[in-house]
Amino acid sequence: MLARPTSIRSLAFHRRLPLPHPPALLRRPQGPPPCPTPTRSLMVFSAEIAVEEAEEEALSTGAGDGGEVSTEEWQRWGTSSPLPNVVSAVVRELLRMESLAGEKMRFGGVGSKLKGDFKDVEDKKHRAVYETLPDSDQKLQYYSARQIGCRLLGSRGYLCQKCWLPMEDCMCSKLAPCNLWRGIKFWLYMHPKDFLRQNNTGKLLWQVFGIQAAPLCLFGIQEQEDIMWDAFQRSGKGKVSFLYPNKSTTPKSVQDLKFDDLTLNAECQEMEAQGEPLNLVLLDGTWSNSAALYRRLKERWAAIWGEEDIPCISLSMLSASVMHKLRPQPAWDRTCTAAAAAGLLSELHMRPDLSAFKLEEQAEAVECSLDVLLDALTVRRVRLGRSITRKQRHRRDCI
Repeated sequence: MLARPTSIRSLAFHRRLPLPHPPALLRRPQGPPPCPTPTRSLMVFSAEIAVEEAEEEALSTGAGDGGEVSTEEWQRWGTSSPLPNVVSAVVRELLRMESLAGEKMRFGGVGSKLKGDFKDVEDKKHRAVYETLPDSDQKLQYYSARQIGCRLLGSRGYLCQKCWLPMEDCMCSKLAPCNLWRGIKFWLYMHPKDFLRQNNTGKLLWQVFGIQAAPLCLFGIQEQEDIMWDAFQRSGKGKVSFLYPNKSTTPKSVQDLKFDDLTLNAECQEMEAQGEPLNLVLLDGTWSNSAALYRRLKERWAAIWGEEDIPCISLSMLSASVMHKLRPQPAWDRTCTAAAAAGLLSELHMRPDLSAFKLEEQAEAVECSLDVLLDALTVRRVRLGRSITRKQRHRRDCI
């Protein structure tokens, strides 16, 4: 994702949490004293509703039947990681409350939100739990887990677990898989409000390239964030870059990316990478949420490598995504996550030392998947009698 986000206060930083237990769900971990809590409450951030999200078409109301979420069910939604403990605890607590209330949970609207009287009861309880948490990092983890837990339960039996579209609009059969060059690896660092969102485009990367080539990491979910950062540490800081422009002290372009330890042999794809691949991180969320994603990445980078500046790259050429038709961006020089990935692959292909690795074909595969998603969403809106165009929100033309 490409953005110029507004700044927010720093989020207090990472401490691994023990297995949560209701009603507390999150407990203070043992170890060093916590980082200072910022004066601004994360509830201000978590209650913020971005324009893009407010405009997304509503989900059909559905009940969260099926019991607890298993690891197998969790992984079918597009991840290879184990089910996070904090998400499992939130789901268990929701199901326990449902049992005590004697009525089924109902979900609907943007993000599979709870509906009816049960919503009011659960909202009071979650706010009470939230206020008892001692620091902002635990508050963030609880907030993210609650967002994800509700979406998991509310999407059961309604959304396809691969493409995140309603079953009747499933587009999986129309997507063509493609192998990503082994010299690079995409990471989708996704805000929980984009998880299971129908018009999310980041999901297309692992649908096209597979979850090993483009793994998902959810913002605020400690277990997944640790998996991602462990991979970065194995690779070394020289093999990590963030596709997020104008944030580094010395902004870089695709031409600045280093592939020194690769055997550039197009005829031997299996053996071309002598070391770890270059990790390319895409921030996947609405423009208003991207600042929080960036801030957390920057804090973790500083904690591991002691540097305030993280390596960000910008694209030199960027055209409007086809998704502008349904999801206009704040400015013409901004685009959706999948389109940014396609642009990055295209610019890598233009490098003489990488031109043999068919990166242009991989970029085209992503662009084709965007066309498929646009068609599926358009057909659905036409069938439901909804407009297939959205009000333009960009404030300036791309120069």
